[in-house]
Amino acid sequence: MYKPNFQKREVIVFRRFQRKGYSLFSCLGREVLISVLSVATLSSTKAATISDETWRVDSTQTTKEIWLGDVGITGSRAPLTQSQAVRMVTVLSREDIQAAPVRSINDLLKMSVGVDVRQRGALGSQTDISVRGGTQEQITILLNGINVCDPQTAHNVMDLPVELSEVVRIEVLEGPSGRTYGTSSLVGAINIVTHPERQSSLDVTMEGGSYGYAKAGVKANVKSERWNNQLSGSYMRSDGFSRSKTGTLNTDFSGSKGFYQGEYDNDNVHCSWHLGITDKGWGSSTFYASPKWQADDQYEHTTKLFSALQAETKRGIIHFRPAVYWNQHNDRYEGYRGQSDKMKFNYNRCNVYGLNLNSYFDWMLGRTAFGAELRNEDLVSGNLGEPLPSPQHIAGTDRDYTLGINRTNMSAHLEHNILLEGLTISAGFIATKSTQSNMDWQLYPGIDMSYRIGKHSKVFASYNSSLRLPSFTEMYYKLQGYAADPHLKPEEMNALEVGSSYSNNILQAKMSIYHHHGRNMIDWIMDTSLGQNASWQSVNHTRINSYGVETSLGISLKTLWPHQKIINSCALSYSYINQDKKNEPGIVSQYALEYLKHKFTANMQLTPIEHLSLGIYYRWQDRVGQYTDFTGQVHNYKPFGLVDARLAWKTQKYTVYTEANNLLNKKNYVDYGNVPQPGIWIIAGCKINII
Repeated sequence: MYKPNFQKREVIVFRRFQRKGYSLFSCLGREVLISVLSVATLSSTKAATISDETWRVDSTQTTKEIWLGDVGITGSRAPLTQSQAVRMVTVLSREDIQAAPVRSINDLLKMSVGVDVRQRGALGSQTDISVRGGTQEQITILLNGINVCDPQTAHNVMDLPVELSEVVRIEVLEGPSGRTYGTSSLVGAINIVTHPERQSSLDVTMEGGSYGYAKAGVKANVKSERWNNQLSGSYMRSDGFSRSKTGTLNTDFSGSKGFYQGEYDNDNVHCSWHLGITDKGWGSSTFYASPKWQADDQYEHTTKLFSALQAETKRGIIHFRPAVYWNQHNDRYEGYRGQSDKMKFNYNRCNVYGLNLNSYFDWMLGRTAFGAELRNEDLVSGNLGEPLPSPQHIAGTDRDYTLGINRTNMSAHLEHNILLEGLTISAGFIATKSTQSNMDWQLYPGIDMSYRIGKHSKVFASYNSSLRLPSFTEMYYKLQGYAADPHLKPEEMNALEVGSSYSNNILQAKMSIYHHHGRNMIDWIMDTSLGQNASWQSVNHTRINSYGVETSLGISLKTLWPHQKIINSCALSYSYINQDKKNEPGIVSQYALEYLKHKFTANMQLTPIEHLSLGIYYRWQDRVGQYTDFTGQVHNYKPFGLVDARLAWKTQKYTVYTEANNLLNKKNYVDYGNVPQPGIWIIAGCKINII
């Protein structure tokens, strides 16, 4: 697993080990001097999550300056190592990302067994992502720890400005995460972590493939002693894999993105910042069609801006980690592509301003974290919200924003972590309040516990709770067969989880069992018994109970059988979910009652010859739920399996690769009602490292 170095901090000198459970707290991400310590001792006492390869200890020296690996995992407010963390955090490393046959973060997340990726458009053009049977609205998406969710709708939240090549790792935190990430993380959170390269560099990427697909990108990094700045940009397009009834494009896409990130580091503080933009348009085909409205030439265009400034102090008893951010989401939806006279285009602009502070300190009873966040969400729209006091002009059009809504969400958190010889306890709460509907302060507690059995095994248990405010679309969307309810209540979730894990240099295994109890769950439903008068309505379900099991197994065959050089590793994972909320006769659910009952993934990494790598991935899933076709017939979702593969030749100066999605060319499978999916999609490309 890729382990980037933390920012450099003041040197700590170890002269002897005392085997205290809290000792590793002091050296997270810091430079360490170990005096009079033999190589044999170093090998036997290292933490489970510290890479041997980064130590490089010279046996001729009695004192050696080394770097600890990046062992911090965001599963709690206070930083803990992965071996100490008690929450189940799935980490997709840089090696996982580089080996996977995918071109977007959306497609990469399909490989995570607890994540449900419902694809409408290909190559990440439009995708709904959820965790453990939830909906796309019930998770928090973060970019470098900053919440980038769009309170208008979660359909386009993955329009991110970063390329896969810039992602250091992706952390998937499953289960209610309000104590860690605040409101909207009802069933989980996904944190996408990027970082500038560790040295100055310049590389260019070019790709081409099926259905007129083409992409070009460039990335440059300038590194000095204390400053590090990286800039990237790319353009991507495709003709699409299907056409409308009239023969025009309806699954095409094109767009560009740019991302700048930087950091400054000295002995007192570490600062980082990012600024990004995405601009993308895509044919929405039948994405939001219904039996009553069978449009197959819809279109969407989004422009998004992302900015954040973060810092962390290094000295003093209390460590402060402040952040300030601003995200803007613009979108234009065309019910009939290019035909505003037939249906007015929907315009929305949402500004999100945030300020948060997370602090922590160590004392004799452990590590305590505390902080608060203030987040303002402001929407102006042509069809969502309440009437504005005065209209606001829509740039580039002859229309005005006439509706809007504004709400401010406030939260405060407190968490304490106790680290004993083999036992870790993390407990705390988040208190939250929103100006929406004059919501009073609500308290959501949580506690996580784990016990380490020897060097390789761990058992854990947790109880956590969270809430989610309804999106503006769920509250106000009323158009072409949709009727929203502005009086929806916030969703609430309580969850219990128990599990165990085992990890050594050959075998990594996990298993967990969980129960989610949701109240006032929000969904869009349709009563098909009403015939032509049927419409989608947003409602609060009274309750939904979910029961699930997740298992995963990874084997390093290269380590197990070092004499064979071809098969590097293989991994298997499986998840099972059952919900006790049943559809009433004639009621069709659009989100909450449609979930992956079974999901199985497998992959194998091979190196047939030097420089040549081959990755083969298989995904099988069985979804609960129904959809109504355009003739009015109701169908159950059928299970399906897909095979993807990536073949790459890599040297120090360049990489040449080819990828195939849906390698067996499976057709006529449905993952989202009335939305066609492509057959085999082949891409070839190269990356050249100029510097």
